[in-house]
Amino acid sequence: MAAELLQFLFSGLTVGAMYALAALGYALIYNASHIVNFAQGEFIMLGAMVAAALSASGVDLPMAVFGAVFVTIVAGVAMQRLAIRPASGAPLITLLIITLGVALVIRGAVQVLLGKGNRGLPAFSGDQPLQILGATLSTQSLWVLAVTVLVVLALAWYFSRTLPGKAMLATSHNRLAADLVGVNTERVMLISFALSGALGAIGGVLTAPITFTSYDAGIVLGLKGFAAAALGGLGSGPGAIVGGLSLGIMEALTAGYLSSAYKDAVAYVLILLVFMYMPRGLFGTKMADRV
Repeated sequence: MAAELLQFLFSGLTVGAMYALAALGYALIYNASHIVNFAQGEFIMLGAMVAAALSASGVDLPMAVFGAVFVTIVAGVAMQRLAIRPASGAPLITLLIITLGVALVIRGAVQVLLGKGNRGLPAFSGDQPLQILGATLSTQSLWVLAVTVLVVLALAWYFSRTLPGKAMLATSHNRLAADLVGVNTERVMLISFALSGALGAIGGVLTAPITFTSYDAGIVLGLKGFAAAALGGLGSGPGAIVGGLSLGIMEALTAGYLSSAYKDAVAYVLILLVFMYMPRGLFGTKMADRV
């Protein structure tokens, strides 16, 4: 019984780490612009699909991963420059619709260029699993958890030790005040979309060896990332991490003790419950009431 529970926890933490990266992408853009970027799931899908396509064409795995992250960063930058920036000052609902439109464009482009079939990546360090207290843990799960920890530490250092990071924090607290003291808030917006794309690509690449991806995988991943961000509190970095890991564990326990048929419903029920009874999430600030 203990081994079974541990197995579910391992599975939940692995998937939850990807949800946490997606939720961090939501938090970055929300803090910089108060926009909920519903194309975040497509960033995850795009990174996984590009890496898988490059690997299948004979590109070495490290270069395939680098290429996928680069392409997704370019997609994030293009989204900010070509779609979000021209609509600056538009009502919030308009900007939300724009992000949905960008998601459709990315999904359609991937479908046309890379096809409808499922794709996957080879495991980063072999397929031999580890046995821990009767539970099985794949080496790829260790990669997912380790890289997620490194990303979180890198972001913490970026926001606390670098001028661009502090400028992003200033913009998140008060964009007008940041403008008045000389912060280039347009550049902050650009960096936030680039970082959001990178986080999505990293999450997609890490989990592609565990589960196949396809051109339409971003729909569900985006909704689950949003559920994790809402649970933790939109705009909260620690909340995104806690929300992502919690959602992953809840899904794993639901699939294990009830039925895998109900696993995907956990995120949707969670969104409803959070917005009904806890609209600011676990760590959200008063900014969250703008959504």
